[in-house]
Amino acid sequence: MDTNAEDVAMKESKRRERQTGSSRYAFHDDEVLENPENGIGFCGWVLVLISMVFMLATLPLSIWMCIKIVKEYERAIIFRLGRILRGGAKGPGLFFILPCTDSFIKVDMRTVTFDIPPQEVLTKDSVTVSVDGVVYYRVQNATLAVANISNADAATRLLAQTTLRNVLGTKNLAEILSDREEIAHNMQSTLDDATDDWGIKVERVEIKDVKLPLQLQRAMAAEAEATREARAKVIAAEGEMNASRALKEASLVIAESPSALQLRYLQTLNTIAAEKNSTIIFPLPLEMMNGLIRK
Repeated sequence: MDTNAEDVAMKESKRRERQTGSSRYAFHDDEVLENPENGIGFCGWVLVLISMVFMLATLPLSIWMCIKIVKEYERAIIFRLGRILRGGAKGPGLFFILPCTDSFIKVDMRTVTFDIPPQEVLTKDSVTVSVDGVVYYRVQNATLAVANISNADAATRLLAQTTLRNVLGTKNLAEILSDREEIAHNMQSTLDDATDDWGIKVERVEIKDVKLPLQLQRAMAAEAEATREARAKVIAAEGEMNASRALKEASLVIAESPSALQLRYLQTLNTIAAEKNSTIIFPLPLEMMNGLIRK
């Protein structure tokens, strides 16, 4: 619990430092919404009034140019003479704009998924592998997604490729093959922190496939085959040892009871007669064999 709290506090401090250092060139939500409409100046107000007069003079035709509709999963960022209107994103539903002075940009708020192209990565133990993945993200703040970056989708794609190479470059081949979930979690955390100023929330990252060089695949297959053969030999040796112990115990039991040896002898004759019907066997009595053995 203490470790998780320290990690969260560290992430928050890094995020504050990043926001402080990027305030010279990046907008934040509160900074964007602090600009009221009176910031357009006197000339701006004159243009707005002219636009309103033009709209009223051309009613009801102009109403079709002023009414805009955004869907449930969309938001609209309205610019009036280049400034974002107070209130931030509009929608879903119906909203009004003034002709000539207002423009708007629609932002899709749904979760977007894209594939990370296969990346050639040099691992920590100097092995070249090709890794691809998939990223799920959505726009969390439409105002920041429009004001802070020109193309949020393209920037997120490029950042995902770079992050994949950077994260995998610190891992060994065995870690890449076994710890995919941890690698995906690290990538998701890194991407989410980096895209916070863009108003984007990275929800999930998955590693799809890890392709190894052909020579390395052959070497790993030979190693696995050798391991399986060694394991099979050990199992066979253990089986023979167990069988030898069982035979030893059986011989001790038979040695204690001569009649058991006679029954075993008759059972063997029965088995041979059942398998080879054309063969005639003349068994010798065990007493005769014992006499020969004594002589």
